[in-house]
Amino acid sequence: MSVQLHASMRRPLASNVQGKQVIDNLHSLPLRQQIVSRFDTMSPLLQAAARYILQNPEEVALLSMREVARKAGLKPATMTRFAKFMGLEGYSDLRQLYQEAIRTPDHGFAGKARHQIESQSLEGDSALVTRILGKLADQISSLSQPQSVACIVAAVDRLATARKIYCLGARSCHPASWYFHYITSLVESRAVLLDGYGAVGTDPLIGANADDVLLICSFDPYAKRSFEIAEHCKRMGLTIISITDSEVSPVKALSDVSILASAESLTFFHTMTPAFAIGEILASVLAGRNGERTMDMLGQADNHLRELDVYLKPVVQRP
Repeated sequence: MSVQLHASMRRPLASNVQGKQVIDNLHSLPLRQQIVSRFDTMSPLLQAAARYILQNPEEVALLSMREVARKAGLKPATMTRFAKFMGLEGYSDLRQLYQEAIRTPDHGFAGKARHQIESQSLEGDSALVTRILGKLADQISSLSQPQSVACIVAAVDRLATARKIYCLGARSCHPASWYFHYITSLVESRAVLLDGYGAVGTDPLIGANADDVLLICSFDPYAKRSFEIAEHCKRMGLTIISITDSEVSPVKALSDVSILASAESLTFFHTMTPAFAIGEILASVLAGRNGERTMDMLGQADNHLRELDVYLKPVVQRP
């Protein structure tokens, strides 16, 4: 079977978190899998209808049959025949199924996984890999927009003057926070990682004050414990810098500076790649602010790593 799904043809219902959940649920309808499984038995016209419905499920829910048919380049009668071919009494029954999906969105990973698995089976692995890489490239590129750059520089301004920088990220957000902490710890000692080992993750906050900064990474689904720690830091007077995914993210309301990064993904799991990029940029620009002191610290780091023989030495090939 060869069904080409073009991402550019999909018109998202909404760009916020709720909209993404609705679209995920539309793509997870049991009828969708039935359409895929019966695709090879359809006539060319019904295949055209099926292809458009698979690519644009939100339009089926929101637009009239005539409008959907017009956009698909088909006659309304073809849409009716397609609905009956799928065992429904008419197009109104098909539309109702999609409208119900909008009213009852699927919030879990499973719904997103169904969409990925179906798309992957239709497109093939190579096509999915290409689309994922293209989307990641667009997401990274969007961080270079003036508004995002201004937020990143404003965050560096706060980090540069902080007494201590507390780094926080739970679950999938932990590696991004750890990455910033790791890079920064090579050039200075102000960065403190709030992790959960030994159930003492928040103990370093003892003695924290208004001269300190909390750098928190928090993406949907938002970790409750991270939000509670951010609230605690806000009450203590710390400056809050957040790396998050939405204007309505819970931690954004607490933040003095917030850097927004897309977490939207073509797979079942939200992407953390833009968050990693932001962490790396923050750490790198912050290190550059320190000038010669950074050079001295990195020299010490090089000597330390060399003395402990941390890295493999390159093998010299003899002629």
